[in-house]
Amino acid sequence: MLRATLFDMDGLLVDSEILWHKAETEILGDLGVTPIFDNTRYTKGMFVAQVVEYWFERYPWTGPTCADVVAQILQRVGDLVESEGVLMPGAERAIALASAVGPIAVASSTPMPLIERTLGHFNLLERFAAVRSADVEEFGKPHPGVFISAARAVGQSPKECLVFEDSAAGVIAGVAATATVIAVPTVEDRPLPAFGLATLVLDSLSDLDEAWLAENFRA
Repeated sequence: MLRATLFDMDGLLVDSEILWHKAETEILGDLGVTPIFDNTRYTKGMFVAQVVEYWFERYPWTGPTCADVVAQILQRVGDLVESEGVLMPGAERAIALASAVGPIAVASSTPMPLIERTLGHFNLLERFAAVRSADVEEFGKPHPGVFISAARAVGQSPKECLVFEDSAAGVIAGVAATATVIAVPTVEDRPLPAFGLATLVLDSLSDLDEAWLAENFRA
């Protein structure tokens, strides 16, 4: 039976993928990274440092270091979250339902300061028993490390955890951790094979079935 729930953050709880793309477009675009102006975010799911290195290898710039650019992007995303960010449909309900049946945690690839800034902005930080960032793990998603760490932080084994994810890499990571995974992909991402690994695939967190949680969590 399930005993705890682990949530991803960006793109799942917070409608922030568009904000990440906006920040990267502004900052990397000014450095001459021209493909960044496309509507597609080629680097979705990467650590922000990996994103910057990816583009620097292809469009090397002079001036700020990669570390400086990472810091600029993180600051800008945080600013955008606070000025334009909104929660995904059903996010608060899903948090409430999951917390009613067991402890809940966040397991995100975003660096910890930005996780805390984002959750704090939406008054969600105190709702979670633990918050873990893959940024401090040896490997990021699709490696299961951050889910294993988050499960331990709430006193459970990963096998006893339910994972909510919106990305293909996150689904793979959750399954590799031996957790039960509910995927909430975008319409564009839904055909990706990784989502076939999930126990359930929802169009929105609003579709989460309270009866399903009751059946699968230990009373």
